[in-house]
Amino acid sequence: MSLKDILVQIDLTSESDRRLKAGMSLANAHGAHLVGVYAIPRPYIPAYAEVQITAEVLEAQRASAEEAASRAKAAFDKATANSGLSVEWRQQEGDEGRVLGFHCRYADLTIVSQPDPEQSLFPGDRDLPDRLILTAGRPVMVLPHGYSGDLAGKRILVAWDEGPLASRAIHDAMPLLQAAEKVVVMVANPDRTPDERRDPGADIAAHLARHGVKVEASHVTSDELDVGNLLLSRAADMSADMMVMGAYGHARWSELILGGVTNVVLSHQTVPVVMSH
Repeated sequence: MSLKDILVQIDLTSESDRRLKAGMSLANAHGAHLVGVYAIPRPYIPAYAEVQITAEVLEAQRASAEEAASRAKAAFDKATANSGLSVEWRQQEGDEGRVLGFHCRYADLTIVSQPDPEQSLFPGDRDLPDRLILTAGRPVMVLPHGYSGDLAGKRILVAWDEGPLASRAIHDAMPLLQAAEKVVVMVANPDRTPDERRDPGADIAAHLARHGVKVEASHVTSDELDVGNLLLSRAADMSADMMVMGAYGHARWSELILGGVTNVVLSHQTVPVVMSH
């Protein structure tokens, strides 16, 4: 198995440059087609000002947005020009979450970034990873803010709880796991029945091994740390350069809510995290 289509969120920020660099490295490693997607914002009209906004103002906003898209495309073309990769540029007018959510359904993996944890963000920016994870139906890789690595994925920590979301995440990430030098499947605070002798994580580790994954099972129990922080601590201990986990939460028209473990990991991640929902 391998990744064939990798999608990268493109904008005019330095984080976009880092995402593209990482995406190009991953596409090169897997021989994948790389797609850059840029969302062109529609002209913004505050409800209280609809009457006062003239056609000229709207046209000026639209022209500015088109010019920004042209600059983003020029940067994408320059970065990928001599890469030897199969690349594609897509741009579409609309809300960024909806645009990316549509296009990532035709990709094996979508790469976005963790919002800057040190800054307050505009509405619509801070929830982009959450929206994609919960609504796209495809795996999403969230890079830590300021990430400058190349997505080597040599040492991967997998969160396992025997649930359907964890299973989906593992199978979505199979090409990454097969390419890794070491994969640790970790069960945090496993539930046990009296006299149970089965090792937590052993079954999924055996399944992965049959797929050629260099894997070991591990379980950690703690009364002091929650599951999210146990995962982060284990990732640091093993010098992991990637994590894979199912994303718990629910999406509705009125709200997007990620579960506690998912929230903790995305808020404090130091390595790329691949999530499926």
